[in-house]
Amino acid sequence: MLIDGHGRTVDYLRISVTERCNFRCQYCMPEKPFSWVPKENLLTFEELFLFVKVAIDGGITKIRLTGGEPLLREDLDTFIKAIHDYKPDIDLALTTNAYLLSQAAQKLKDAGLKRLNISLDSLHADVAAKIAGKNVLPQVLKGIDKALEVGLKVKINMVPLKGINECEILDILEYAKKKGIKVRFIEYMENIHASKTLQGLHGDEILAKVKEKYTIRALGREGASPSFNYGLDDGTEFGLIDPHKQDFCENCNRIRLTAEGNLIPCLYFDEAMSIAAYVKDGDIQGAADVLAQVLKDKPKENRWSEGGPNEDNISSRAFYETGG
Repeated sequence: MLIDGHGRTVDYLRISVTERCNFRCQYCMPEKPFSWVPKENLLTFEELFLFVKVAIDGGITKIRLTGGEPLLREDLDTFIKAIHDYKPDIDLALTTNAYLLSQAAQKLKDAGLKRLNISLDSLHADVAAKIAGKNVLPQVLKGIDKALEVGLKVKINMVPLKGINECEILDILEYAKKKGIKVRFIEYMENIHASKTLQGLHGDEILAKVKEKYTIRALGREGASPSFNYGLDDGTEFGLIDPHKQDFCENCNRIRLTAEGNLIPCLYFDEAMSIAAYVKDGDIQGAADVLAQVLKDKPKENRWSEGGPNEDNISSRAFYETGG
């Protein structure tokens, strides 16, 4: 069992397999040029898998693959299969923008992937293009349909933004109901890489939009999930991820690994330790020692307060390097 310095059990590993992305979303990296980290700087899947085995043997029961856009990395299905074969009952998931998903869904399912989280910020092509930096909506919707067709479990994530897509909160909820999938509304997470003009909706504002049509009831968090769940009278559930809320970090069970081998204890902190040299040398104990130190150093909470971040505590973490 993996325990951090505050007595919390850590059983969830998020691995960013690439910082590359085929979108330039306004809330992530709208101005980043299309230049990639040299391939030799990235850990190979074999090297990543050495650490994955250390983590699983230590007590990790859930792994999520993220990016950037993870489907841009070649042979991702082979990495998924290696993890699945090592521990078939592990909760193995992927976060994707779904642009390439229609071609990849069957391979991912066959390799052992169980679940997908898919970004869907608008059902209007022009709005989706404004957010993502190019025309994406037809491919995204096609990817969602294909994932459901092959039997993958799907959740969709929406980031409501003032003056851009806030009027679509109910539309996205209705789309999710129609598809029989769950939507999670995510408060915009301020960071220095995002467009400076963006303003997100606070959790209360998001809920007010839903209340324009529905009566909702609070269901609470599921274990250590960052999503606070709500229910409608017809049994539909949706989630709200609100990192500014006081209890957001209380039961945090996550650590993150970047494609270059940086092990990160908290999404909103820049502190990290590298496992790269150890896994490249096959030094399993060295990688395990780094994991133990990162767990010990894991902060109790992020630097945000319920009032949200300010100029002194906006995250400088590049979410495209660590996953959201």
